[in-house]
Amino acid sequence: MTRPPELPEGYLGTTARITSGPAPELVEAGYALETADAPLLHRGLTLADVAHLVELTECGALTPDEAAPVCAVLLEWLDAPAASFPYDPVYGDAYNSRERELERILGPAAGRLHLGRTRREAGRIAFRLALRDRLLGLHADVAAFADAIADQESEHAATLWADHTYLQPAQPSTFGHYLGGFAEQALRHLDRIEAAYDRADVSPAGAGGAGGTRLPMDRARLARRLGFGSAGAHTRDAMWSADALADALTAAAQATQTIAQLASDLEIFASPAFGYVTLDASLCRASVLMPQKRNPYALPVLRGGAGTLIGRLTGLLATGLTPSARTDNWLYAYGEVAGALDLAGRLVRLGRAVAAGLTADADALASQAASHFTAGADLAEELSLRFRLDYRTAYRVVGRAVADALSQQQPELTVPGLQAAAKQITGEPLPVTADLLAAATDPLSAVLARDGLGGASPRRVREHAQAVTRRIAAAHQWNSARRHQIAAAESALITTAKTLASPHPPPTPATPAT
Repeated sequence: MTRPPELPEGYLGTTARITSGPAPELVEAGYALETADAPLLHRGLTLADVAHLVELTECGALTPDEAAPVCAVLLEWLDAPAASFPYDPVYGDAYNSRERELERILGPAAGRLHLGRTRREAGRIAFRLALRDRLLGLHADVAAFADAIADQESEHAATLWADHTYLQPAQPSTFGHYLGGFAEQALRHLDRIEAAYDRADVSPAGAGGAGGTRLPMDRARLARRLGFGSAGAHTRDAMWSADALADALTAAAQATQTIAQLASDLEIFASPAFGYVTLDASLCRASVLMPQKRNPYALPVLRGGAGTLIGRLTGLLATGLTPSARTDNWLYAYGEVAGALDLAGRLVRLGRAVAAGLTADADALASQAASHFTAGADLAEELSLRFRLDYRTAYRVVGRAVADALSQQQPELTVPGLQAAAKQITGEPLPVTADLLAAATDPLSAVLARDGLGGASPRRVREHAQAVTRRIAAAHQWNSARRHQIAAAESALITTAKTLASPHPPPTPATPAT
């Protein structure tokens, strides 16, 4: 076994029971993983430090003169890129490298920053700041996807097609109604992301080791300074529970699942065998060998990405199977969760491009709506209502007529065929007329009759598209309000910190009396 190195100069993670530096294997497999999260956490760690330092001053634990030098260095770091900072995995997580650099600059005065908290607290705060930002980004992306679908839904509100189940023509409908189902799912994803944001928008600041701190720190004030919606109601939970991360990743995975399902349909519908839709050329890729092929490359990207997110969610849940207050789940969570949300955002934006660039062949869709006996259920319902048959008997009459027509290679039902089928099933023919048969099997009439709430009639489809648009407008307002709250809190915190970091002139001596 390789001998662990001597303690590196300035190594701060030692106690009386750790007398050597970390083994290189531990650095490679563990510490390097933590340090890799430094770009994700860099600015948030600084904001967490600044807020903590300001609170230590305001609660009287530090004097302004004691806090000022530390605050000045932190403000210098605030907008400096993580790549320029001397993060070194040999010191463990990103916070340890920062602590070492602060001590190099300030000496023992750097230690004032650690009064009343552990390094984990700063990391938790920084990650929640990053998580909130990514959730807001994903929320905006899902709203844009829903908006693109709603536009297509409205455009194709009256475009006839045969709705499909199991890839079989089912009933006359409108293509806009089909697309609207994906918009409705997207609205629920907005709800889920908003709920996940609310759970992430909880501050662990002031949690101390786990049970709180004996210092008179105001946790609610700390939360407001960092732009959080609330302070965690239980300090141990705020520090160690990771279920909010699972909620965020679940919301992301579900959003991409909807788009992957649409992509699966579109790959079939765009194939020459169907010819229902065409993808924008910018989302396709040519075959290297076959010059006539145009592969819908964006669609498998969407499906594969959605599957990858399921894997990442499963991994996050698996690492959560640990005793409480452990590192197992958190060690991998920062990079995995942030990376997964970034991936979800890219996929949702691609899904929006697919939806926006979709072209439907209205003639091909309408042709299918009038074929394959898609009005069979409508005809059975009409027979049941007109002649007071129970529906199952009417169903059997139409089924027999369809079977007979297929056996005779007839593409449509006829009055004689329907009467003959009725006699076979009921023992006597029904007085079916040509007008009744034509009205009951006309796809446009069938669609117009589907005028209940959420139905496929053009009126209801346009109504739904408008409702989607209204929900998207509300989502934009919600998102903008959170962005504004975060920006305002950060601006106020920095202003306070600049005042704290400015030189404090000595008091002016009193003028002697004359």
